[in-house]
Amino acid sequence: PISPDMLQLTPFLLMLAYGLLAYWFSAYRTARELDARSTPLTDPELRRQTDRLAIALGVPQVKVFVYEIEPVNGLAAADGRIFLTRGFYQKFRDGLVTAEELASVIAHELGHVALGHARRRVVDFSGQNAMRMVLAAVLNRVLPGVGALIANGLASLLAARLSRQDEFEADAYAAALMTKAGLGTAPQISLLRKLALLTGGNATGPAWLLSHPETGQRIDAVEKLQARWANPPDRPPTRL
Repeated sequence: PISPDMLQLTPFLLMLAYGLLAYWFSAYRTARELDARSTPLTDPELRRQTDRLAIALGVPQVKVFVYEIEPVNGLAAADGRIFLTRGFYQKFRDGLVTAEELASVIAHELGHVALGHARRRVVDFSGQNAMRMVLAAVLNRVLPGVGALIANGLASLLAARLSRQDEFEADAYAAALMTKAGLGTAPQISLLRKLALLTGGNATGPAWLLSHPETGQRIDAVEKLQARWANPPDRPPTRL
């Protein structure tokens, strides 16, 4: 027999299952879209930069693809593939972005893969969906008609906070990788300063800006890392 406690948990479990199914369906559609509209990055100058990243990582190569859409963006798929949009690549072709700056984007996306952000979002996404539905059900009893709007807003705030933390972590990974590859953090910082120009100054539209921390905060974090690496604290001599 099913206990009363289990019956009370059933709605939540159903919502969690719905969240997981919604995520997997979205991930499946995204993977199909990327497969259909992407081609391997073959630009010789950019390949030289990705080869430097590969050597720093100790892997044969870093596989990067060009995703045929216009918005300026870079992304990491859940399966580990790295993508630059056609719009971003065109900025390079137009001379607005250097090869080293695009390498910093690739290093950032590699950070999302290495740190498990893409896969962890399976849990984050399903949990947020479940929370959104539970809050909407509760709030609609108290505030009919607006409860769902409040629940969506709270869930979106949580998602944005988690995403911003991921971006800081991926920035730190990229800074370390770029430094190890001999490229340094200067291209990463210069690209961050160009973001508003590259995206048309629209802070409410492009995905590159929506879920990311304020650009000044990101630059400050990278510069602090760079300063710490350049001037490590004094350590006592190691005993042999």
